Amino acid sequence: MLAPKKVKHKKWQKGRSKGIETRATQLDFGSFGLKSLGTTWIKSSQIEAIRLVIVRNLKKKGQFWFRIFPDKPVTTKGTEVGMGGGKGSVSYYVFPIKPGRIIFELDGIKEEMAREICSKAAAKLQIKTKFVKR
Repeated sequence: MLAPKKVKHKKWQKGRSKGIETRATQLDFGSFGLKSLGTTWIKSSQIEAIRLVIVRNLKKKGQFWFRIFPDKPVTTKGTEVGMGGGKGSVSYYVFPIKPGRIIFELDGIKEEMAREICSKAAAKLQIKTKFVKR
């Protein structure tokens, strides 16, 4: 699982994910990519599942770049723990994604293969996505 090595603050507040993304909205590294059309938190386990799909289907023919990294900690309290007693411990990390963000990029393969990989990867996410090309 992906997790940051060092963080300034161990526990964050939730925050609000609204609006449209302004960073990483264009393809910078590859020729094809997957763009988000919704707002959600993507867990590090989902990013790992997407990575496995890409690696299996590329078969050493092309390159891929991830444009997201889960650095936001999500805390949970244990089961059957009463109210109070402070905030729970960090259980996993997420990336809060907004509409318009490029999730990953592909290069060095044909468009049909890239479309197939992106559709398989999009099945691992809970948001709507769109295939984009340069």
